[in-house]
Amino acid sequence: MKGSLPLCRLSAAGLLCGLLLALPAGAEPLRFALVAKRMDQSFYAMAGEGCAEAAQAEGDTCLLLGPLGTQHFREQNKVLRQTLARNDLDGIGLAVTHSEWLAKHALKGAGRIPLIAFNSDLAPAEQHLRRSYVGLDNLRFGRQLAMLAQRFRPQGGKLCILSGGIQNTNHLERIQGIRQQLRGKRTEDGATGRLKGENGWSEANRCPLYDNNDPAIARLRLATLLAPGSQLDVILVLGNWPLCEADEYRKQIGPLLAELDKQGWRPVIIVATHKMDAAQRALLDDGLAQAYLNMEGREIGRQSYRMLKRLVQGEPVPEKVFVASHVYLPGVPPAIAPEP
Repeated sequence: MKGSLPLCRLSAAGLLCGLLLALPAGAEPLRFALVAKRMDQSFYAMAGEGCAEAAQAEGDTCLLLGPLGTQHFREQNKVLRQTLARNDLDGIGLAVTHSEWLAKHALKGAGRIPLIAFNSDLAPAEQHLRRSYVGLDNLRFGRQLAMLAQRFRPQGGKLCILSGGIQNTNHLERIQGIRQQLRGKRTEDGATGRLKGENGWSEANRCPLYDNNDPAIARLRLATLLAPGSQLDVILVLGNWPLCEADEYRKQIGPLLAELDKQGWRPVIIVATHKMDAAQRALLDDGLAQAYLNMEGREIGRQSYRMLKRLVQGEPVPEKVFVASHVYLPGVPPAIAPEP
């Protein structure tokens, strides 16, 4: 696949048939598909590229499929049902939107084709429906986001989390990891609820906030959190939606931060992102965000292909394959995120 992808959205016209790389002449390829939460989103486009590139190197094919437009589990369910009904696929990777809903609907037809989850896993009660998971250790990723919060605010403070969707299993796990790390407890005895002052950390009453993975809504939510009088110390953003259009972020968020600077205090903004370009790096270097924790979308796609191929070939596969994340801070090279 040639050329570069727009940072956050892709045109529907270029995606309606999935992303597919040309195959060597005479090849008899295996054919796989990744079903995204939303196909016209750059993270999934990058994962699709990684899968297609890895497949092409071995004479196989990897398609990227999924709904277009606003993310919704019902729309993904339609695409997943159609994908499971196809007879030309050897394996499917699924980024889960709403685990319980998909399990009760489209995934009732699973079983004939090897199925893995990627990026966003099925909930524990439904994990028997997939063979493996490839992506972030989202619980650990949440702890790593919280470690960055602790780096900037070692005495604690008031926190708000900006998430994508209330049913997204990967975001729910990240929130759990954030709370565990800041609370200092990892047990399952009720220690994962809202922060209420433990170790100096508390959550604003209206948080977490949700934006349905929409960049404009994400910037609006963030602007609300930066209004005078919000008194937040840390904002953790679980995806790069506000940064997708860097110029719009600078235009909308920059003046709000400048006004807070005049008052002598503003919250630390830490963002989970998946693609570092010059415009996003400039936002970091100019102080419009304080840290990024990067998700390696292409590598998740590559590993998804390798997992699916091993399944088809009858090879044993691990229950989960985790892909590392990287920390970006102003003025320093990126580094692999530390273990919590």
